[in-house]
Amino acid sequence: SMPTTVMPLAHEACIASSAVTPSRPAPYPTLVGTATTGTDADWVVKLIDVYPEDDPKLGGHQFMVANDVLRGPFRNSFEKPEAITPNKTTAFSVDLHTQNYRFRKGHKIRVQVQSSWFPLIDRNPQTFVPNIFKAKASDFRPASQRIYRSPTFSSFIQMSIVTPNPIVP
Repeated sequence: SMPTTVMPLAHEACIASSAVTPSRPAPYPTLVGTATTGTDADWVVKLIDVYPEDDPKLGGHQFMVANDVLRGPFRNSFEKPEAITPNKTTAFSVDLHTQNYRFRKGHKIRVQVQSSWFPLIDRNPQTFVPNIFKAKASDFRPASQRIYRSPTFSSFIQMSIVTPNPIVP
């Protein structure tokens, strides 16, 4: 069996002064700029509420608010899977679905991106096959994944926020 190393990229923003509520119960569009040395990859995106360390009951607890997995071959169409071009920066749009949620004062918003969620999601062979369930042992190969956070190839999650007391100029 091939060893798997999952090293997620995570970014946190501190919420210091007030609660944060996304403005509508709508999908959070997410774009992840990536590259892989293989011809297939999975991308997992998680939106997480991190409780403050000094919370008496749930200090440091991470509550998953929204998540999804996108298999690389289906990044452009669910009807026509296609291989990924190795070492080429590719955008993946991951839909985090509808969610009503409020991040409380003092909590952090954490966005985590990773390329595997085994054993929750079956292993990806990292080699394009038209049907992953028919992948042979020889299709499973090691691959390196990259997640970009640059002005040219950015990765982000987009949320509109409700302002409890709108600022009027």
